[in-house]
Amino acid sequence: MRLSLLFFLLLPLLSACGAPPWNSPYPTAEEGKNITYASFAERPKHLDPAQSYSSNEITFTGQIYEPPLQYHYLKRPYTLIPLAAAELPRPLFLDAQGKPLAANAAPEKIAFSVYEIHIKPGMRYQPHPAFARDAQGKFLYHHLAPTDLDRINKLADFRQVGTRELVAADYVHQIKRLAHPKLNSPIFGLMSEYIVGLKEYTKTLARAQKCLAPGSQLDLERYPLAGAEVVDRHTYRVKLKGKYPQFLYWLAMPFFAPVPPEADLFYGQPGMAEKNLTLDWYPVGTGPYMLTENDPNRKMVLERNPNFHGETYPAEGEPGDMAAGLLKDAGKPLPFIDKAVFSLEKESIPYWNKFLQGYYDASGISSDSFDQAVRVATQGEADVTDMMKEKGIRLQTTVTATNYYYGFNMLDPVVGGYSEQARKLRQAISLVIDYEEFISIFANGRGIPAQGPLPPGIFGAHEGAAGINPYVYDWADGKPKRKSLEQAKKLLAEAGYPDGRDEKTGKPLLLYLDLTASGPDDKARLDWVRKQFQKIDLQLVVRNTDYNRFQDKIRKGNAQIFHWGWNADYPDPENFLFLLYGPNARVGKEGENSANYENPEFDRLFERMKNMDNGPERQKIIDEAVAIARRDAPWIWGFHPKQYGLFHAWYQNVKPNLMANNGLKYARVDSAMRARLRREWNPPVLWPLGLFGLALVAALLPAIVVYRRKERQAAI
Repeated sequence: MRLSLLFFLLLPLLSACGAPPWNSPYPTAEEGKNITYASFAERPKHLDPAQSYSSNEITFTGQIYEPPLQYHYLKRPYTLIPLAAAELPRPLFLDAQGKPLAANAAPEKIAFSVYEIHIKPGMRYQPHPAFARDAQGKFLYHHLAPTDLDRINKLADFRQVGTRELVAADYVHQIKRLAHPKLNSPIFGLMSEYIVGLKEYTKTLARAQKCLAPGSQLDLERYPLAGAEVVDRHTYRVKLKGKYPQFLYWLAMPFFAPVPPEADLFYGQPGMAEKNLTLDWYPVGTGPYMLTENDPNRKMVLERNPNFHGETYPAEGEPGDMAAGLLKDAGKPLPFIDKAVFSLEKESIPYWNKFLQGYYDASGISSDSFDQAVRVATQGEADVTDMMKEKGIRLQTTVTATNYYYGFNMLDPVVGGYSEQARKLRQAISLVIDYEEFISIFANGRGIPAQGPLPPGIFGAHEGAAGINPYVYDWADGKPKRKSLEQAKKLLAEAGYPDGRDEKTGKPLLLYLDLTASGPDDKARLDWVRKQFQKIDLQLVVRNTDYNRFQDKIRKGNAQIFHWGWNADYPDPENFLFLLYGPNARVGKEGENSANYENPEFDRLFERMKNMDNGPERQKIIDEAVAIARRDAPWIWGFHPKQYGLFHAWYQNVKPNLMANNGLKYARVDSAMRARLRREWNPPVLWPLGLFGLALVAALLPAIVVYRRKERQAAI
């Protein structure tokens, strides 16, 4: 009993000795370490840079792979700077006979653009078994027998690792991989229109693939590509058709990051894919971080690459960055953080609670948490609430170059097609989806209804009356006003569905919506969407699925109406309008035109516009193309969200950058402050233990008294 009493007396002292909070979800050994904590909701499907094209994937690939270029972290407007490249490449323009042209030559005279890219020497890959060699210089793990994999379940089970210098040939190898018949790169359709010989190259590889012996791999080194060639060890050349100034933006994306041939040979061996030993699961890069743990049902971990070549924090930014403390680390070596732990969080409420407890370093704001986190002044300015300020939490906002939209599958026999009736059906549905109401209810006003494919701030987008979609809005009292419900019903009747019924059969029109939804917030949204369709007597069936299955449906054209979004890859109108370009259709062409929209006039205008410099002529062409897309309505244009981010005081060097995807290397964590505040915010609740202890003593005391009495009687 004395020991029990002593234990309960010491409990408060034990809890105050600097130990981690009792409710911490992380191992005790991580307390006070230089680690950042974030989350993910869906397992990344692709980490192979030839295939990866989703925002949840680039969270990881952006830190691992190093393309030639990157965006300056602090400067605005967004500015390209070298990453792996020694300098920004300048195109050499050639005519049809291969003769050089002036830099200001008219686009119609330019037959080819040649980019020569010089890579910095001395960069090395992360430690990886694909590079491991024996004493004779032979690869240790490139000729594995099936039995060699019996005890191999993850990459770390390979005992030996190696590395080598990054060379120009690795970049050429990756460009060739974009045409690999087994990879189905989402940008192949677009890039094959530009990179000389790429379209023919995929046919060459397909023929070679058919001739391979079982178990053999396709050796891309045996098949040259005219549009991508090695000049010397640290220089390669890319040749494009015509003029395409946006190509520099693509050189800042993982699609054009290097992949060593050794990785393909290593991962391509029989039995590897069955154990998830693939480039999609374990990427190989030269960046500041490497993926050391991939457990999609629990967590993913990035750790500092010991072979990272080194980089320094930017020494200049834009006005206000100095005062905001964003230049305190100017010139210091990157990265600052040793490790990044991403935990699986499918629900927003548990994530939010852990953020408030200090177990996540940053957070977005769900609708349920908005009032708790943010207050909006009468002038419309947003700031954190007093409770957030007491915790040192700060708010950062920015309008995103993003579209969230509902798309129509233009191959669908009901909602697709280009007849006047099909157009009016899509226009009626577009009109009835009240995005002003949606933004108010579900986004707390954090968004702008879209008037077309171009977000504000992108060249070609108009503001005010000139920018409205005339098929959905009127301009009244100095602002856009959605057309009436009666107009939507009129369009529906003209489409052949009066009162929501097929005028030929009399049956109700049944439509299908495919999307991904998992949480309680999503249920309310889906109920809202159904009500929008019910306004004009349309019945909607929602087919909910996980993200990977949803992607498969879109790729095969098995969806009728779908919900999707697009984050700008680069700040140019071409990056949005190409989502509606016919040759970039998803079905059959593996592009990013998920609606499979194909209008010859739109395509002609897009082809004229895409390689032009910004100016009045380009603006005129964009206006014509957008007008066609608005009339055809392949999308319900949706909205452009405003990004609200909350950051704890210990998470520093944060500046929203909508184009850069490699921002982790700039972030800094004050781990001592975080550990101290976590203890302050999560004190153990000891009174139930004390109450339990008193109850235990009270229960034991009579028994002890009886026992002692018997002992004395026995002694007498």
